[in-house]
Amino acid sequence: MTISIGKAQRIHYIRSMKVFIIILIVMLVLFSAFQIYLAMANTTETQTYRVIKTEKEYEIRYYPESTMAIIQSTANSYKDLASPGFRKLAGYIFGGNESGQSIAMTTPVHMDIRNDTSTMAFVMPSDYTMENLPQPNDSTVKIRRSKAEYVAAIRFGGYASDEDIKKNSDKLRKALEDAGIQYDEHIRFLGYNAPYQIVGRRNEIIVGVVWDEK
Repeated sequence: MTISIGKAQRIHYIRSMKVFIIILIVMLVLFSAFQIYLAMANTTETQTYRVIKTEKEYEIRYYPESTMAIIQSTANSYKDLASPGFRKLAGYIFGGNESGQSIAMTTPVHMDIRNDTSTMAFVMPSDYTMENLPQPNDSTVKIRRSKAEYVAAIRFGGYASDEDIKKNSDKLRKALEDAGIQYDEHIRFLGYNAPYQIVGRRNEIIVGVVWDEK
């Protein structure tokens, strides 16, 4: 019995679609597994801090001094600061320095977004100091030592945007005002994840607070 050309084409099409669907399912499973691995097995060094107090919407932390690579920018939004700032700092740690040395990436990335001059900073790994860090080739990248401080922090997930930052900043301010906690004027954003990580993303808003552990 001879199968018509039209029927043969339909059979071929159905078989091709089945193969495509199987491949797509396998790719989705592998991608999901990779995302779960990123969320659960992240070995990137995270800036040290100590939790002082935990509330429903925020926590109070103590951050000791840290060594940071920092750039200044005229950008006044997360959208305009994020990519160019990251490229400059990544250039420094990926060999753009006087010794051509690669420096491990840490978390979080700090952003202080203001109307006039904003900054972005990478925290240097804990085994580096002001004395043993190589100097940047790019003169706009500066090595600085941050001051020890108490901060209030609020966390949110997903991919950050200027709208998310504003919403959570307002939420943190209100919670601190309701609690009678004095805080600084400038809100800062902390980002923890690579762009390709979708599952388990961590973003934070922090602000310096007046705190007495006694």
